[in-house]
Amino acid sequence: MTDSNETTAPDIDAAVTQEAPAAKEGTAALEAEVASLKDQLLRAMAEVENVRRRAQKEREDTAKYAVSGFAKELVSVADNLRRAIEAVPEDARSGNDQVNNLLTGVEATERQLNAAFDRAGIVKLDPLGQPFDPNFHQVVAEVDGTDKPAGTVVTILQPGYTIQGRLLREAMVCVAKAGPNNTKVDTSA
Repeated sequence: MTDSNETTAPDIDAAVTQEAPAAKEGTAALEAEVASLKDQLLRAMAEVENVRRRAQKEREDTAKYAVSGFAKELVSVADNLRRAIEAVPEDARSGNDQVNNLLTGVEATERQLNAAFDRAGIVKLDPLGQPFDPNFHQVVAEVDGTDKPAGTVVTILQPGYTIQGRLLREAMVCVAKAGPNNTKVDTSA
């Protein structure tokens, strides 16, 4: 006895065979969508990580270079302390206790300032005898009649400084001028 709602086996097989391609197409579309969403998720996660790293780097740089403006002012103070020490003639140093006491105080102040510079990562540039480097030096004049190759720093008029490896103030220098046997080195920055 067969029920009118019952379907025969061949009818079921035919129905499944007809629906199978449609189901496979739907599955393929869903798999493609899942793959696309996974890709978008991975890209978003990578972008979040990049933003986090950039923010961390900016925080580190801010902490490292926060004192740059203040340090720029202090390097001028260091220059003036050095000038004061060098301005005292040798003959005034001997036999004059007041001058010696003043000089001792200025030298102690200079040492303290240099120690503070060391702690802050501020380094004085000493390019004397080195080739001109436009990244760290500014040429003020070219000097004739030196035995140095053209473009070599022969005089430092004002020292330069770096802070944590970054230029704080460029050194003002004089370089050897190109002679008839020397080739000219580009000293323009």
